[in-house]
This record gives sequence, structure tokens and C-alpha cells, in this order.
Amino acid sequence: MPVKISLPSGSLSEKEIEAMLDTLPVDITFVDAKDIVRYFSQSPKRIFARTPAVIGRKVQQCHPPKSIGKVNQILSDFKSGKSDSASFWINMKGRIIYIRYFQVRDRKGKYLGCLEVTQDITDIKKIEGEKRL
Repeated sequence: MPVKISLPSGSLSEKEIEAMLDTLPVDITFVDAKDIVRYFSQSPKRIFARTPAVIGRKVQQCHPPKSIGKVNQILSDFKSGKSDSASFWINMKGRIIYIRYFQVRDRKGKYLGCLEVTQDITDIKKIEGEKRL
């Protein structure tokens, strides 16, 4: 019998959680409070490749040198509470990639880390009108 992980709004097995995270239409990466990469989703259409080698590395080692200052500023602002998110978008091979960072805190407000969410929004930007069920 698989062990269920109890959460305030239900319980899921590790297998269910992994499948859910890999099914989301976004790529996610979690960096802990000490700036260490702890997790990344493994969707089949991942935008920025990740290998298991990044787990346990400082997040600063996962970005180009010219971006380190901005990465450090975002993390500093999250830790201090100055901001709770940061957004960027880039053009990559004719696609529009939306990259968002969110501070993660527990229910008492303690900083736990940072969540990076990356999404190809090219087709979303083309949506007009409405499509109902």
C-alpha cells in the first residue's frame, strides 16, 4: 500500500504528486532557503533542460555569470520580504517564454525558498474571445 502524504486539503501518494507536477503545463524548479536547488519537474516538453546534477547545487551556479547579480537581488528581496515575485519573458526560437519566480513561505511566514515557473505562452497570447464548456 503506497504511503499517503497528508496535506491540509487531502492526501496523495508520492507517485501521484510526481505525476501531477510533471503534468502541469509549466516547468517548476524549487530552490530552498539556502539557495540550493532541491527539485525540478520533469515534463516531457521541458523548456530549459535540467539534469539530476543540478540537485544540491547553489542556484547561482545554474545561471549565466551576467545574470548572477539579478538572481542574487531577487533572492535577497524574497528573503527580506521586499517582494514576493519577479517576472521576465524572452523570445526563444520564435516562442515567447514567460519566467516567473515566487517566494515560498510557510503558514507562519518563514522563508522556505523560491519557486521558478517557466511557461511557453506563445499560444496563450493568441487567445481571443471565449470558449466555454
